[in-house]
Amino acid sequence: MTAIATEANVQQAVPFFMVHDIEASLRFYVDGLGFRKTMEWTPEGKVEWCWLEQGGAAVMLQEYRKSFLPNDKLGVGVSVAFMCRDAITLYKEFKARGVDAKRPFVGNGLWVTDTVDPDGYRLSFESPSEAPEETEYTG
Repeated sequence: MTAIATEANVQQAVPFFMVHDIEASLRFYVDGLGFRKTMEWTPEGKVEWCWLEQGGAAVMLQEYRKSFLPNDKLGVGVSVAFMCRDAITLYKEFKARGVDAKRPFVGNGLWVTDTVDPDGYRLSFESPSEAPEETEYTG
């Protein structure tokens, strides 16, 4: 029998965040983190859903309609790790754009910098490191 190479059916996992204020979220993700909007849905002349990309990563955002706003706080317990080539460079870029990103540290063999979006979703940007565990970036 000859093995036939097939492409994997599942291609990508994309976090889908429900948000209170999509304009505030767009400022954070696009202006702050450097994502770019590649798709949007504007049923009433205003963005209600969008697809954002940076490199090979993507997120979807959708604004709650006022009649469906939850009583619970959003983002609780949700964390997304973005694997990168250089988390320290991203940290510097985020800080330069006014994003409150945490100083990078080494955990599990990875440089890690964290930030939280306007709705409380925790975002980690991580890259391989050979520095000892718990090393903190000092630059």
